[in-house]
Amino acid sequence: MQFANPTYLYLLLMLAPLIAWYVIRMSKMQASFKLASTNAFKGKSRGFKTYMRHLPFALRMIALALVIIVIARPQAVDSWEESETQGIDIVLALDVSGSMLAQDLQPNRLEAAKKVAAEFITDRKNDNIGLVIFAGESFTQCPMTTDHKVLLNLLNGIDFGLIEDGTAIGLGLANAVNRLKDSESKSKVVILLTDGSNNRGQIAPLTAADLAQSYGIRVYTIGAGTKGMAPTPVQTPFGMRLQNMPVDIDEKTLTEIASLTGGKYFRAEDNESLSNIYNEIDKLEKYLINVQNVTRKQELFLPFALLALVLIFVELILGRTWLRNIP
Repeated sequence: MQFANPTYLYLLLMLAPLIAWYVIRMSKMQASFKLASTNAFKGKSRGFKTYMRHLPFALRMIALALVIIVIARPQAVDSWEESETQGIDIVLALDVSGSMLAQDLQPNRLEAAKKVAAEFITDRKNDNIGLVIFAGESFTQCPMTTDHKVLLNLLNGIDFGLIEDGTAIGLGLANAVNRLKDSESKSKVVILLTDGSNNRGQIAPLTAADLAQSYGIRVYTIGAGTKGMAPTPVQTPFGMRLQNMPVDIDEKTLTEIASLTGGKYFRAEDNESLSNIYNEIDKLEKYLINVQNVTRKQELFLPFALLALVLIFVELILGRTWLRNIP
């Protein structure tokens, strides 16, 4: 409960001086007379009516307090929020070429990228998310879905060797754009992660970027890999061996793709920086929330007003009948 005019409640402080005035007045009105002996009054007690003579004043004070509460207008307030959420359509485009097995990220680039992507998906409960993978060619691992359990299962199933080796960045981006081009969402995003330079596919990366820009799709690009050399599994006559291989990320092209589409380029040199990149993208791409506050107020002064009238009526009746004062 709250009051529409709470300042009027300060008027309740007036009751204190009124009560004090009544006590002083009643003490001065007590009659006294001298008697030779009080033996005749031994064993006698005050009658019930003697105590009840203060009832009209008490009723009057309670009625006055209720009138003040009525003036302050007590109200019951029901308040709630109506919220409407609109998720973002996102496609994750993930490089699964052989170089993604390099171990400058732990346990390797591919597994690190899968782990961080899974955490990102888990946090985006309202988003429609799809998954595209690419190497020498590209295909859709998971179409756009809000069933993130299915998406996470398909993400966990990604491994090297699913498709022909190579790095077709343009083809991977074009495939992601194709998944988003018919989306009616106000925000459409591609997060493309690769560790190399485009060397396969019939579509150039910047051509795919132009296509994304024409459909209003933002592309965030991530270059995964340390600077310099990275231990990478290489097939030798003696089986798979770790060799230090140069890290060749086409940062210029990735930066141009992001700039052209209104996105941003990031470089992930270790697991922590990769996690921080996805956290930053998560903050940049918050879904829309429309909140409408609804408040309903109900006036509660009527019961107080009726009770005050009843008390005043009772006080008037008692003061003129049973508890009437005779001068």
